[in-house]
Amino acid sequence: MATTSATRQMASTSKNDQSTCEEETEEFETTFTPVQKLEECGIATTDVKKLRDSGYHTVESIAYSTKKALATIKGITEQKVDKIMVAALKMVPMGFSTASEYHAKRAEIVMISTGSSKLDAMLKGGIETGSITELFGEFRTGKSQLCHQLAVTCQLPIDNGGAEGKCMFIDAEGTFRPERFISIAQRYKMDPKEVLENIAYARAYNTDHQTQLLIDAAAMMSESRYALLIVDSATALYRTDFSGRSELAARQMHLARFLRMLQRLADEFGIAVVITNQVVANPESSMFSGETKRPIGGHIIAHASTTRLSFRKGKGENRHCKIYDSPSLPEEEALFAIHHDGIGDSKDE
Repeated sequence: MATTSATRQMASTSKNDQSTCEEETEEFETTFTPVQKLEECGIATTDVKKLRDSGYHTVESIAYSTKKALATIKGITEQKVDKIMVAALKMVPMGFSTASEYHAKRAEIVMISTGSSKLDAMLKGGIETGSITELFGEFRTGKSQLCHQLAVTCQLPIDNGGAEGKCMFIDAEGTFRPERFISIAQRYKMDPKEVLENIAYARAYNTDHQTQLLIDAAAMMSESRYALLIVDSATALYRTDFSGRSELAARQMHLARFLRMLQRLADEFGIAVVITNQVVANPESSMFSGETKRPIGGHIIAHASTTRLSFRKGKGENRHCKIYDSPSLPEEEALFAIHHDGIGDSKDE
């Protein structure tokens, strides 16, 4: 399996055939335009290098940014920002389109299998590319296990429930276990060594470092075909780096910027973003609501996540997954199990 090339267009970013500066075929099929293409539109090579050094590796990343953000780059004047923006917006269509056109793009979205047919059926195919999926629940509910499963299945061919791309795994809790990938790979008759080579791993040590890793991720995604970005957990470090109500506003602003960067990566590169989240006791729970735990992060993470999945422990190796919030999926629950070779269907059904 060629994991470094995509065989079909993902729907989270627009095609670049409307560009006024047409590009040649890349080494791997992309859904983005490399920032170097700005040179063909009259942008100086030195300015393009400054953009790359500041973390802007695609024309889309520039088009999605504000002029204020670009003006902070050393050596890029306001006049240059205006010129760069004009060139970028010519190459990245950002205007209105019809609902039917957007519906057609949605039909091209790739779904990554979870390994469980029950879970896939509930999610209408699996984890969606081009958006953020949040997994939250107490410890031992299967969040990290599902992340390990997706890191392997995203490498499968599209026809087999994969996305034919590599995985990037940011670990903030120390739960990353490469040996899990080996057993899961053997289940799908994949080469374990190749599977491990296609998973890029980094341990995050604080919230600033976690954010910096996304800048590094953008550079790597511009050079090779990635299908999935996992952050396990996205909120763990925020609970220790920011303490008390006096730092709540600063914490939420920092978290909001981090989540916005995640969504930008999903938009730029057409990848699926999966984050895990911790929970706390819900003081507003009642005997009627039945929700004794709630995900942390408040409205910031609630609005940033496209699909939110709630996990709870079942009997033995069984786990329950419930659609907590989704713009297209109804509230539903599925039972799955954690086996030695990854996520699968429960034997009790």
